[in-house]
Amino acid sequence: MNPSTKVSFDDTAVAFYSKSDAELYKLYLLFKMMNSNFLVKTGGNLLNTALNLHLPVKFIVKKTVFNHFCGGETIEESERAIQELSQYNIGTILDYSVEGEGDEKSFNATRDELLRTVEKARGHKFIPFSVFKVTGLVDIKLLEKVQDRQELTAEERAAFERGRDRMNAICQRCYEASVPVFVDAEESWIQETIDNLTYEMMALYNKETAIVYNTYQMYRHDRLDVIQRDYANAVKEGYYLGAKLVRGAYIEKERRRAQAEGYPDPINPTKEASDKLFDDALHFCVEHIDKIHVCAGTHNEQSSYLLMELMAAHGIAPDDERVYFSQLYGMSDNLSYNLAKAGYNVAKYVPYGPVEAVMPYLLRRANENTAIAGQSSREFNLIKKEMDRRKLAK
Repeated sequence: MNPSTKVSFDDTAVAFYSKSDAELYKLYLLFKMMNSNFLVKTGGNLLNTALNLHLPVKFIVKKTVFNHFCGGETIEESERAIQELSQYNIGTILDYSVEGEGDEKSFNATRDELLRTVEKARGHKFIPFSVFKVTGLVDIKLLEKVQDRQELTAEERAAFERGRDRMNAICQRCYEASVPVFVDAEESWIQETIDNLTYEMMALYNKETAIVYNTYQMYRHDRLDVIQRDYANAVKEGYYLGAKLVRGAYIEKERRRAQAEGYPDPINPTKEASDKLFDDALHFCVEHIDKIHVCAGTHNEQSSYLLMELMAAHGIAPDDERVYFSQLYGMSDNLSYNLAKAGYNVAKYVPYGPVEAVMPYLLRRANENTAIAGQSSREFNLIKKEMDRRKLAK
């Protein structure tokens, strides 16, 4: 039987089983607000200003949007989300979402916090991955300078090496703890530098299995070529390729910069082209599952159905550790909960950090939701559908 016929992402009873009627109504109000571009932009700016002025709004933020999209302010506070998800066989990826201040002190503090997430994950059945951004460990201007092949001063070379050492410390700890780690994708003008650092870590730690995963933003038209090249290099060098596939998070910024600086737009011309490239990459990864471990980081239902079908066609069991599905905490529960119920490996990205420090993440997430065609509306409509189903069932 085709696995997609056994899983329905329209099954709201499964998607919202963990939510009480009161919690579901709270979600209804939240996503109703997030359906409004005006409210998201105006409200977000007002909240940010209020927090910067130390006005007493933190409690409101924490009890509403923060509580829905984040695990807590600390690893310890995130235990609630870890336990909640684990009850439904969904893993947690603790995502320290504080944006660093760009100095050595903050880089070291971020490294230390990331090492704590690895220790939390060590031996934990329901924390299958760690994750980090390279810009949390080394200055973004330095990454850009390296990518532009500009000559570095002795001081800059030393700073870059310290960044590499921080990255290596995390990847080595992940290797020792048997905790795979995602290196998040970032802007195209620093991504090649991030890629090269990640390949170095793969060559060190991916000899027996995929510990270090690179992230491929498939809204970039060259990414399938890059995955195919990376696979060939991995085979040649004798290590496993860890590949996390996402569509992408910086589309407006990428296009603005390309236009301003007069270079070709790195983004696919249409959403349909990005969807096709994402699905083509799924085909490639599954067809080369002997050397590629893949995580589909997607809220797209059709791509999720496709991956299930590909797994079945290639005789890959739903719980094969080489294949994972991943969504963001607080979003697309219709995918996460239904996939997990059917026995697939699923993990949620669970951001955490102090409310004030995580606000840039929350505002970006809210803006992305309203920018993604139909995403907030889809969430909102599913919530309404489940509320109506419960009324009829009473």
